[in-house]
Amino acid sequence: MSNSQANSAPSAPSHNQLDTKAQAWSALFSEPMSDLVKRYTSSVFFDKRLWQADIAGSLAHADMLAAQGIISSEDHASIERGMAQISTEIESGGFEWKLDLEDVHLNIEARLTQLVGDAGKRLHTGRSRNDQVATDVRLWLRGEIDLIADLLKELQVSLVDVAEQNVEVILPGFTHLQVAQPVSFGHHMLAYVEMFARDAERMADVRRRVNVLPLGAAALAGTTYPLDRERVARTLGMQGVCQNSLDAVSDRDFAIEFTAAASLCMVHVSRLSEELIIWMSQNFGFIKIADRFTTGSSIMPQKKNPDVPELARGKTGRVVGHLMGLITLMKGQPLAYNKDNQEDKEPLFDTVDTLKDTLRIFAEMVGGQLNPATGKKEGGITVNAPAMEQAALKGYATATDLADYLVKKGLPFRDAHETVAHAVKAAVSHQVDLSELPLAVLQGFHPQIEKDVFDALSLRGSLNARNTLGGTAPAQVRAQLARHRARLA
Repeated sequence: MSNSQANSAPSAPSHNQLDTKAQAWSALFSEPMSDLVKRYTSSVFFDKRLWQADIAGSLAHADMLAAQGIISSEDHASIERGMAQISTEIESGGFEWKLDLEDVHLNIEARLTQLVGDAGKRLHTGRSRNDQVATDVRLWLRGEIDLIADLLKELQVSLVDVAEQNVEVILPGFTHLQVAQPVSFGHHMLAYVEMFARDAERMADVRRRVNVLPLGAAALAGTTYPLDRERVARTLGMQGVCQNSLDAVSDRDFAIEFTAAASLCMVHVSRLSEELIIWMSQNFGFIKIADRFTTGSSIMPQKKNPDVPELARGKTGRVVGHLMGLITLMKGQPLAYNKDNQEDKEPLFDTVDTLKDTLRIFAEMVGGQLNPATGKKEGGITVNAPAMEQAALKGYATATDLADYLVKKGLPFRDAHETVAHAVKAAVSHQVDLSELPLAVLQGFHPQIEKDVFDALSLRGSLNARNTLGGTAPAQVRAQLARHRARLA
């Protein structure tokens, strides 16, 4: 080598230079990262919410490294002491998050090294940011799923409360938004309980697949250190370890699956929202929503707008959009980890926040809240039972009951259907309900119609007649209420 070559060769960085270097990688690079690239690639100001998961994962990793003799017990103790101080600093708001350090992981590691020296540098032995971030997201999401499960239970209990208070209230059941058959309003509310119960089951199922440990996969190929990955999984309360290192660091289908489950849950909220909006309108007048969940108009003083259900309906599109975004994010990625995956966090975080906020406010809006002055629970929804019943009378909701009545008299159903259609046509022309047609007129449509037909044609009779499992008869609704109460206890 010539003298000029020797003089131009880069010198090895000093110990102090390594300590103060912003990036975590080596001196391979000949120029610093531009400020524009720093801002574009940094995730610290949104992924810092993972700090508790990051510290928990690091402590479990350090415990295992010490147990395996990879780091000393003194280093382990120093790491624990340093992490305790960092936790205190973050909780008190005294921790300085630095853009130069890119993400939550490097910010915490840099501060740890500042506090405990070389022990902090040894913490990253046997792992990479690739398996570290995958572990952090899984740990964080597991906790959020548990909170969502509690909120789903709370919403179901609120719906069960409303259903129990309205078992005997008659609501027109609709198909195609046309009056179809009378149903119990309690039965209608329990339909949503079934939907949210399935959402809770889906969340529990997703949680199983979330709760698996990637840590120890390192960058993509595993590591040469004698790690005990099962020990780390046990420490973190995870149900197993990812079995393939490439899949462990690049898999994000658990986040997609969660967002799909969240989207379905929001769709169920949106369907309930749509009904609340319709029922609250003056044309229906079936319910009132408490003022604390509505807003007024800046120009029309008479207005009360159902903003909470409308916003929930709109936010459903937001969550479904995040699902599409995450699926698109993953569709073209080769194995293993790619920087694209940084983009998984904001949609995932927003999905969690939106779903939690929506479930929380709906549980309160449906079930009401405790008034500290009276000590009584004040409902968020007031049911107008007379308006519901009057609406059920408008649409010939018991026409099917008349057809069933004729079938029981021996008429084939298709013939009974045709006969009742003529009866409805007559009722429409006279502007009366089927139950208001004189017996003689009804007998003109079929001679086997007798006086007991009026029991079948009444709304209450129609309701009580549907006394099969899953039906709308009050006896069946009460049986379902008891089942849900036991399940949700």
